[in-house]
Amino acid sequence: MPVAQHVMRHAAERPSRPAVCGPQGELTYAQFAERIHGAARHLLGRGIGPGTPVAIGLADPVELLTAVLAADLAGATPLVGDPAWGRERWSSVAAGLGFHVDAPLPGAAGPAVRHDPRPGDRAWACFSSGSTGRPRAVVRTRASWTESFPHLGELAGIGPDDVVLIPGPLVSSLYAFAAVHTLATGATALLPGRRPSRALPGLLTRATVVHLVPHRLPDVLEHPGALRVAVVGGAALDPGTRAAAVRAGVRVVSYYGATELSFVAVDADGGGLRPFPGVEIQVRPAGPPGGGLGEVWARSPWLAEGYLGDAAGPLRRDAGGWATVGDVAEPYRVGEVLRVRGRGDGAIQTGGATVVPEDVEEVLRKVPGVGDIVVIGSPHPSLGAVVTAVIEAECATPPPRALLEATARGGLDEAQRPRRWYAVPSLPRTLTGKPARAQVAARLAGGDPDIRRLI
Repeated sequence: MPVAQHVMRHAAERPSRPAVCGPQGELTYAQFAERIHGAARHLLGRGIGPGTPVAIGLADPVELLTAVLAADLAGATPLVGDPAWGRERWSSVAAGLGFHVDAPLPGAAGPAVRHDPRPGDRAWACFSSGSTGRPRAVVRTRASWTESFPHLGELAGIGPDDVVLIPGPLVSSLYAFAAVHTLATGATALLPGRRPSRALPGLLTRATVVHLVPHRLPDVLEHPGALRVAVVGGAALDPGTRAAAVRAGVRVVSYYGATELSFVAVDADGGGLRPFPGVEIQVRPAGPPGGGLGEVWARSPWLAEGYLGDAAGPLRRDAGGWATVGDVAEPYRVGEVLRVRGRGDGAIQTGGATVVPEDVEEVLRKVPGVGDIVVIGSPHPSLGAVVTAVIEAECATPPPRALLEATARGGLDEAQRPRRWYAVPSLPRTLTGKPARAQVAARLAGGDPDIRRLI
């Protein structure tokens, strides 16, 4: 069923229930449903129907969701991108677009719109960039999103009486999923738009659930307000942060996945990652024998179809229906906890050893004064690469190098310890808020004057 039809059902059953609250105000389910119908009629009047890709780049999250659900109701394929992109950028990342929405869709009068969806409809498309900064349009069937909704609702305890804060851009599949899941559930979606940090305390007096990435959770825990559940995805969650959430009375449901794979594993109680409902997991040996780590493969109904226009990307499949994006993990057997160690394509080869950047970052992120950190490999004539740390300080002055090195000696193997240390006022980030590893490497290699050597 199209998510828009869930909205119509909620509008009939609970018309006065707030559906969305954005920068310009609030809409009830009845008001939101009326907007979606009018925008869908407009699209159909322009010849936009089943199978047509619709590029949507709108800054206002409520207007964006209106356009997405209107396209969904019309049977088209909504593709959500950065509102800052122009047509040339859109063409470079998604050729052959049928329609481009760069202004709020007007409403058109007429009867209710009804679309008879097929199970295999290409109903959703999001961009995946990970830490590389190279956007690719990932397409999936509607069922690969919507049929996972009840599982997340049960795991996180999200119901129609919840108020769900979504404090990130909807171009991210993490936040886009959160928004449509909220509306399908019949809950209220709080959509503050970009850079909502200053508004967080006020929003959290109302929100009972929040979706976010790990580095944003400490900000939320400073003013938990009415919050009872935090759904955290996108990277490893520090155990100390989870403990802080428990002290604040906030239950954390963390998960591991990827835009291409959707949900893979979930930790609903702090006991470690275990397969998300409907998912089978394998960790297959990769690299030289005895390397210790393997590649995470998943088989589930939630996998994406691939990339729009057959773009190149990390997604690989085999004949058995399994897929991977190259993430690495410790050996795994059914019934055990999955221990993901990082992205395989970011691993650093140094002097014959393989270093996973996330392992190093986890240790050094605990140093007082470190706001965030990116670990990369810098070219070296004999070692191949040396481990290099780029620190984003919490304040103007980064921690002393001696303290960083002492922490590295105490918590890291010799091969893992950074040999080069740098500080930067602010790390570049992807649209989901994760540090953009490839951009850091490129800026460092290009001699960016904002990145200074720690001595």
